Amino acid sequence: MKKASDYDPEVLDLFNLYVHDKINRREFLDRVGKFAVGGLTAIAILKSLEPNYAEAQQTSWHDSRLSNKYVEFDSPNGHGTSSGLLSMPANHTGKLPGILVVHENRGLNPHIEDVARRAALEGFIAFAPDALAPIGGYPGNDEDGRAMQSSMDGDKIFEDFVAAAEFLRNHDHSTGKVGAVGFCSGGGVCNKLAARLSWFGASAPFYGRQVSEADTAKINAPLQIHYAGDDARINAGWSDYEAALKKHGKEYEMFMYEGCGHGFHNDSTPRYNEPAARLAWGRTIDFFRKNLA
Repeated sequence: MKKASDYDPEVLDLFNLYVHDKINRREFLDRVGKFAVGGLTAIAILKSLEPNYAEAQQTSWHDSRLSNKYVEFDSPNGHGTSSGLLSMPANHTGKLPGILVVHENRGLNPHIEDVARRAALEGFIAFAPDALAPIGGYPGNDEDGRAMQSSMDGDKIFEDFVAAAEFLRNHDHSTGKVGAVGFCSGGGVCNKLAARLSWFGASAPFYGRQVSEADTAKINAPLQIHYAGDDARINAGWSDYEAALKKHGKEYEMFMYEGCGHGFHNDSTPRYNEPAARLAWGRTIDFFRKNLA
């Protein structure tokens, strides 16, 4: 798999715009065409940037240390019913703290399922809902997944994640202490959940959109915030968010990973930065152990 350093920064910026629906596929291909030299095509550049889930998998569904299953949950204020992957240590007796794992803007893809299993291996009960479940579930590729998610009611999607957090809180194997980790749009959901749920135990958004000052004032959970240094679009909101967190006396810590781009934790794409991702994940697990114990 190629690395981010193998690409011109403009190519990565264009890809970032494309995967966040700021430009369409045709515009991406047209604008990246100037980098298609030496027999390389714009299509080939796009394909090289897309995720390779099989190569990146760190934990298997069949790992004997884990119990994995898809479960449904009720979401009366959202889409009525939704579903997701529930993962926990196998043969565990007693109750465990919970981690809600929130995907990006493309449904529950194999990478996010892998992240949920990693969390379970650390001794948590992890639940990764699929926002696309009400309309058929993750379709098997991110491009169609993005189109499906963008076609849905965003408010109802958020209510589904609220219901998922409540489901995890009340699960038979849960201690009732629940936090969330999310990536990109999922990071934004983590910020919103912290503002919405007064009982929430901890929130660790990765390069997620910030909430308003009014919502910041409602946050009770400690935050561990992860940003990529080369992510101007998301980072533009940090100064106002930090000012609001300080003004309202909220508990938070922020880590900026210099030299990294948006999506640096996702090991299925060239944007992955292994040292930063491992450091950020270690910090996240320690944060949850401290605040959900």
